[in-house]
Amino acid sequence: MITIFCDGGARGNPGPAAYGFVVKSNGQVIHQGSGYIGIATNNFAEYTAVIEALTWAKESYQAQDLQFYLDSELAVSQLSGRYKVKNPKIRDLIFKIRELETDFGQIRYNHIPREQNKEADRLVNETLDENIGNSKL
Repeated sequence: MITIFCDGGARGNPGPAAYGFVVKSNGQVIHQGSGYIGIATNNFAEYTAVIEALTWAKESYQAQDLQFYLDSELAVSQLSGRYKVKNPKIRDLIFKIRELETDFGQIRYNHIPREQNKEADRLVNETLDENIGNSKL
């Protein structure tokens, strides 16, 4: 089973934003990625993390089941179809996610407490530090 931990963050909302994701297979880290996305909201950064993780996974893990873990309850609820999406920018990101999902088997989105998402959170903060300075989220 492939598990993917995603996080996004913005210093200010909106503000300088970044995403991070950690991919694990059988509990071992097999890949991690992060990126700076400029001025954006925290939610935009969260969805960008999922898009970037799916884009990376598409190369080696097509047709496999994926388990996503995010500390954003809103993102998990929207991606799982429990909450409607009203923001047009977020709706566009979810549309992109839905397109990417077709390359995989079953995908589940799970909410976890922030302290269980430390690796992805660390990537977000390191990326922000590299791009804008050292004040933490």
